Amino acid sequence: MAVKKILFLVGDFVEDYEVMVPFQMLLMVGHDVHAVCPGKKAGQQVRTAVHDFEGDQTYSEKPGHNFTLNADFDAVNTANYDALVIPGGRAPEYIRLNPRVVEIVREMAAAKKPIASVCHGQQLLVTAGVVKGLTCTAYPAVKPDIEGAGGTWCEVNDTFTNACVDGNVVTAPAWPAHPEWMRKFLGVLGSRIEP
Repeated sequence: MAVKKILFLVGDFVEDYEVMVPFQMLLMVGHDVHAVCPGKKAGQQVRTAVHDFEGDQTYSEKPGHNFTLNADFDAVNTANYDALVIPGGRAPEYIRLNPRVVEIVREMAAAKKPIASVCHGQQLLVTAGVVKGLTCTAYPAVKPDIEGAGGTWCEVNDTFTNACVDGNVVTAPAWPAHPEWMRKFLGVLGSRIEP
């Protein structure tokens, strides 16, 4: 399997499972994974939040773990990366206010590099203007944003355990979809895991 260099865009109160689990999964299969946050450097941390589905009208939110960054945001050169991952949580709604974050997403999309985005991560795709003409899914509350930006909503069979692929972009509604989301992302990356 060819090792890919993968960039994660995160911020404080990124969803705990949506950053930690895919980060660890991609490292486990042998990829080189860097997590960055605007205004922070390698060795610094972001706080995470756990979003849970407990029968309320929307998810509940609880404190998560601290997640340690392993690369410097200011040093990111998208030409050095093969793929991008955008976890959800609260981070996407405010890191999208950083012009360089939006530029990174646009550069990766323009280069047709694989992009995996989950839950509220698609808010960053919307802000970067890359969902026009794209079929994708997200946390259901993000559907109006996707459709308003010219994207087509992908109705997955099971809202929380499925994922959608359109070309080089793999989207999922929330962390329960990790197995399918990461399986499809690895496929787009060209990563094969064989017994």
